Amino acid sequence: MPVVISQETLDSAVTQGVITTQQRDRLYALERTGSFNAEDAAEAAEENLRLIGGGNDLFVTVGTILLTVGFYFVLNTLLPGQRLWIAALVAVFSWGLAEVVTRQHRMKLSSTVLSLFFVISFTVALGLEIFARYPIQKPESIWQLLALRQQVSSAGYLFLGGTMAAVALYFWRFRVPILAGVFAIAATLLAFLQTAVLLYDGVTTGAVAPPRLEDMPELMRAALYMPLICGLVVFGTAVALDVYDRERRKIWSDCAFWLHVVSAPMLVHPLFIMATGQDVVMGRIEPDANATIMLAILIIAFVYVALAIDRRSLLVPTLAYFGSLGIYYLINSTANSTGIPPFALILLVVGALIITFGAGWQHIRRLIVRPTLPTSVLDKLPPIKLPSIKQA
Repeated sequence: MPVVISQETLDSAVTQGVITTQQRDRLYALERTGSFNAEDAAEAAEENLRLIGGGNDLFVTVGTILLTVGFYFVLNTLLPGQRLWIAALVAVFSWGLAEVVTRQHRMKLSSTVLSLFFVISFTVALGLEIFARYPIQKPESIWQLLALRQQVSSAGYLFLGGTMAAVALYFWRFRVPILAGVFAIAATLLAFLQTAVLLYDGVTTGAVAPPRLEDMPELMRAALYMPLICGLVVFGTAVALDVYDRERRKIWSDCAFWLHVVSAPMLVHPLFIMATGQDVVMGRIEPDANATIMLAILIIAFVYVALAIDRRSLLVPTLAYFGSLGIYYLINSTANSTGIPPFALILLVVGALIITFGAGWQHIRRLIVRPTLPTSVLDKLPPIKLPSIKQA
C-alpha cells in the first residue's frame, strides 16, 4: 500500500531541516506532473503564502465558523443583553477550540480565523468593561472635550495595552502569523494616542502654542510624520524578520508578510502627500506634471524595495493605493479635455507593473536586484535563487 505524505508534513520537514526547500519543491512538482522540468521549477519559484493547508483545512474552517457563530447565538438566547459575558465566553471558546485546531492539528486557515474570532471577541469584552468603568459621554462643547482628557487617555491605554497583551499571549501559545499585523496596528494606535496626549498636555501647560485656523494645513501636513514613523518602524521590523529567516522556512517570514501589509499604507499615503503636495483628505487630488513625476518616482522606489526584499505583500497595497487614487481622480474629474490625463498614464503603468511582475517576479528580481546591490547587502537579503527553488 503506497504511503502518502501530506503538504503539512513536507513543510514541517523543511522547518526541521530534514529536507531543503528545493527538495520539497521538486517533490511538489513531481506530485503535480509526474516529472520535474524548468517550467515546473519556475512555477515553484513563486512566492507561497502559507495561509491554507489544503482542502481539509478549508473544510474545517467552514465548520469552525459555523460552530463559533452557533455558539454565539446560543449565548444570545441564554444570556440576553449580557454583551460583556457573551463576548468573553466567545473569546474563551475560541481559545479552547484553537487548542485542538491549532495546537494539535496545525491547520493554517482555521487557526487564522480562530485567532481573529478571539481578538474581536476579546476587544469587544474589554471595550465594554472599560466603557463601564470610564463612561465617556459625547461632549457638547470644546471645554467638555478638554475635560475628558484623563478619562479618554486612561481608557485608551487600558484598551490598547490590554489588546496588545492578549494578542501577544495568544501568539505565544499558538504562533498564528496574522497576529503580528494585529499587534502592529494596536501598537500604532497606541503611539497615536500617546502623541495626542503629549500635544494636549503641551497646549494646556503653554509649552505648545494652540494652532490657529490658518495653521491647519501645515498642522495636518506635520501630522503625517506620525504614521510615516510608525510605518517605518513596522517595515523595519518586517525586514529584520525577513533577514533573520532568509530561507523563509519558519513562522517569522509569515509574520513579516503581515507586517509588510500593515506598513505599506502607512508609508504610501504620507509619502504621496509629502512628495506631490496633494491634499487627499480635503479632496484636492489633481496633481500637476511635477506631482505626477514624483508619483512615478515613488512607484519605482517601492517596486525596487519590494524586489530587493522579495515581498509582493509590500508592493500590492502600494499599487492598489496608487491605482485607486488614479481611478478616483478620473471619475471625479470634470475637466473636458481631449488630452490624456496624467493619472490615466499612471493607471496604465500600475496595471502593466502588476501583470508583468505577476508573470515573472523571480526573473525580474534576478535581472534588477542582483546587478544593483553589493554582495554584502545581497547576503543579508532573502536569497536570489535559481528558478528551481521556490520562495516561501
